[in-house]
Amino acid sequence: MNKVKVIGIGDDGAEGLFPLYRQWINDTEVLAGGERQLAFFSDHPGEKIPFRGGLKEALERIADAAATRSVAVLASGDPLFYGVAGLIVRRLGAEHVEVHPHLSSLQLAFARMGESWQDAHVESVHGRSIQGLAQRIDGKEKVALLTDGTHTPAAIAAYLLRFKMTEYRAFIAENLGGRDERCGWYELEELAEAECSPLNVMILKRKTGAAVPRWSLGMEDAEFFQRKPDKGLITKREVRVLSLSELRLQPDSVVWDIGAGSGSVAVEAAKIAYRGKVFAVEKNEEDLDNITANQVKFRADFPVLHAKAPAGLEKWPDPDAVFIGGSGGELAELLRLCCRRLQADGRIVVNAATLETLNGTREVLQQEGFESRITMVQAARSKPILNLTRLEGFNPVWIICGTRKPTEEREKE
Repeated sequence: MNKVKVIGIGDDGAEGLFPLYRQWINDTEVLAGGERQLAFFSDHPGEKIPFRGGLKEALERIADAAATRSVAVLASGDPLFYGVAGLIVRRLGAEHVEVHPHLSSLQLAFARMGESWQDAHVESVHGRSIQGLAQRIDGKEKVALLTDGTHTPAAIAAYLLRFKMTEYRAFIAENLGGRDERCGWYELEELAEAECSPLNVMILKRKTGAAVPRWSLGMEDAEFFQRKPDKGLITKREVRVLSLSELRLQPDSVVWDIGAGSGSVAVEAAKIAYRGKVFAVEKNEEDLDNITANQVKFRADFPVLHAKAPAGLEKWPDPDAVFIGGSGGELAELLRLCCRRLQADGRIVVNAATLETLNGTREVLQQEGFESRITMVQAARSKPILNLTRLEGFNPVWIICGTRKPTEEREKE
């Protein structure tokens, strides 16, 4: 097989390429790439393989052509930076591909901005969901964003304003390297009303001296919006921290919060599993506004389902971790479903305030081939009384953590 040359190209077309790269392109028998890139070489005499829709068919044609002919692939900027080169390498093998990068859009954007970018946090919403972006970039000083026709700079600015992330200004670099290049700074309110070229890079920079909220594990109960005067639909901080530790969350975990109440567990889970997916379900309609308010306050963006579990759970991806803070009287059915949907090394954590819930949870976990570990938490907090201090106790809560028994143990039973 001939080595496929993947050549990065900018918006200035052939003019911005090294002479050697132009020679390779001119000499190749097959030229592949996006329609915009191929248009720079419209008079090329070889066979053309345009990228339209999915890339699967184009990759197969490239592989077939490379068996007997020379092939060059044109890609935007640095082909290994959210580009097509990675797919080509995976399909053909690294030994059959040469990658020759051009300046990436980010390099050019930061050059126009006049700032270094080794400390920038990079995110892409190009062809991806914007959900979860808030927790992924919260607290970052400098963020580079790759956009698309749906997630335009205006749409992203409106999203950031929804989460009150006004500590940022935006630098928009459009048509980089082309004749219509335009760059400039925007306040988010201004950008939300602006129209930008489809070819753009968006950079967020935190304003000097801007106040940025800081939250850490174990947020105070009083910080959360919750139902009043009937408080209590919140997992207390002491129990919440221990429950989250039992879930053993990773940055990319898929988490279910069932019986979310005020959303306190889901919010904290989203801050830990910031690159994963958190899903919350709550049956009481009056609590949904509190969950939404807490999402905005703590910058935690996750889907919330108004339903009585297990209704609706069939649409969610299989979880790595499940937290059950409330079951609406359907605990046994709910637990069985969660046990069967849980990933192989996943964990289920149930908070029980009654002996009946504790015993019922243990029984179902046992029936489903799970081991259970139980921790009883009975906390007390200091409270002033005149010029003295006393302790105010809370009702005990049992934290039940369920994990699958090893296969050999299950087989013996």
